[in-house]
Amino acid sequence: MRKLLKVMALGAIATTATLSLTSCGGGDDAKTIVFYNTMGENLQTTLKTAIETFEAKYPGWKVESTQVGGYDEVRDAIIGDLQAGTQPDLAYCYADHVAQYITTSTVVDMNKYINSTDTIDTEIDGETVKVNVGYSAEEIADFVPGYYNEGLATNYANYAAYGYEANAMFTLPYVKSTEVLYYNIDALKGINYVDADGNVKVPQTWDELWDVCEQLLVKYPNCTPLGYDSEANWFITMCEQNGWGYTNASDPHFAFNNENTKAWLEDLNDKYEAGLFTTQEIYGTYTSNLFTKWEDENGKQVGSALCIGSSGGASHQSSDDFEWGVAPIPGVKQADGSINNKAISQGPNLVMFETEGEGASEKELMTWMFVKEILEPTFLCSFSMSSGYNPPRQSAFDIPAYETFLEDDENIIAVTAGVAKTMNERFFTSPAFVGSSTARDQVGVALVYAATGQKTAAKALSDAADKCGA
Repeated sequence: MRKLLKVMALGAIATTATLSLTSCGGGDDAKTIVFYNTMGENLQTTLKTAIETFEAKYPGWKVESTQVGGYDEVRDAIIGDLQAGTQPDLAYCYADHVAQYITTSTVVDMNKYINSTDTIDTEIDGETVKVNVGYSAEEIADFVPGYYNEGLATNYANYAAYGYEANAMFTLPYVKSTEVLYYNIDALKGINYVDADGNVKVPQTWDELWDVCEQLLVKYPNCTPLGYDSEANWFITMCEQNGWGYTNASDPHFAFNNENTKAWLEDLNDKYEAGLFTTQEIYGTYTSNLFTKWEDENGKQVGSALCIGSSGGASHQSSDDFEWGVAPIPGVKQADGSINNKAISQGPNLVMFETEGEGASEKELMTWMFVKEILEPTFLCSFSMSSGYNPPRQSAFDIPAYETFLEDDENIIAVTAGVAKTMNERFFTSPAFVGSSTARDQVGVALVYAATGQKTAAKALSDAADKCGA
């Protein structure tokens, strides 16, 4: 059950160059920072170390980490809370979710803290020490530019209508993931998909991948060659790689209902009927479960030999039953022979919300200081090593423990993080506006309906566009 925020009385906060936080009366809730996220048990355990460090630095302050569910559940919970005025102080988010949040004008412009020259008192090893509230120019430059710039107001439609300036910073990147291709080396060797030296090859284009899938089905007739975990990501990525059009920042926002996407979905139906692939929704759970169970108890190949899923879910793709590999997703071959291999950039950003009541300003400042705590490079390394997500700060990759971690070629989390790191120049993000989250949901639904033949491609796309209000 989500906790109802009760903002109680706090002492006044100093606004001079040095900010001193006093221990004030008013109850525990007034000094509890509520953080909505999607972290499972193992990542909550990792986060706990940062929470304990923060609470030791700022006695009296507490952080309540709440695992709400998946990203969409976090979005839905926050929308409900915003309507009731009971929103959390901090949350995981995607950009298209924030596009909905800013319409309430309660999203904090983090620039007032990022650019602050104030200091704040903290306790370190029993001594009072002053630390900077804001980031230095060098610290800002330490963030991967593409990740950092995702939070700018200019990436959002109609931001000015809700009282924000063009340089407002709605989010900061926490950790990042992309989609990668997990593959069964033993299965690919079984169809002799190897180079002249006998090393297994990896499909570079979608045409090559489908050819491999057909060969796998001939060799292993009980398998499902390819599993794809996210229908929405598949649709959006194909639009990006082929230049078909998905969404636009300005009206008309929705461009996905077109002849190219219709033809592609019709082709997917043929491939599905041929038994070449499944998806999370069609299969009923993450297709990593199909990938890791390549053979049944009788030695029959009934799983998938290829799986496209999040780099942040690498731990779920590991198996001791076969040799695995990880590679970037395939791309689309262009007329000039080059390959458009753009890949989606995902992973949580951090968004702060304004709350009301006496002491709200102090609480907002302390929420910011907790944001800084979990964006420290050393902690980001620990979190990344536990999750498989990549840190958003470049200095994190230079920490010896993380360098050693990435060299472990038997750890699928480390291997996947290394592959994702090589893909920085391939990442893309879609425009964020009110309705972009709905578009993402609906194109995923359209793919399932069309691929399985429950609807024609034309009907599936038309219904999706209608649901978006196009």
